[in-house]
Amino acid sequence: MKAIIYHNLACGTSRKTLAILEERPGLEVGIVEYLQTPLTRERLAGLYARAEITPREGMRIMGSPAEELGLTDPGVTDDMILDAMMAHPILINRPLVETGKGVRLCRPKEIVREIL
Repeated sequence: MKAIIYHNLACGTSRKTLAILEERPGLEVGIVEYLQTPLTRERLAGLYARAEITPREGMRIMGSPAEELGLTDPGVTDDMILDAMMAHPILINRPLVETGKGVRLCRPKEIVREIL
């Protein structure tokens, strides 16, 4: 089985989720440091669709410019949030993990086990 983690090395939850993946016997883990290798808008929207969450649910609020950019306003659309995430990848909450069994925003880290 393969897993891809959309990872931020500076995030403790992301590091702990990666450790869970790396401990899984036979699991091939790909790491995408999305702050250095940004996702395309289409890719990110597809990940959210597979995870069955909205871009708003996948948006990082704390430690990001979300409030400053007005993205927490209820009138902001998913398309506007995705556009902002393309301009400011720090808005993407992490870690996102993708396997053949699905995609999860792994907060808390144990959620990753649902797709292993």
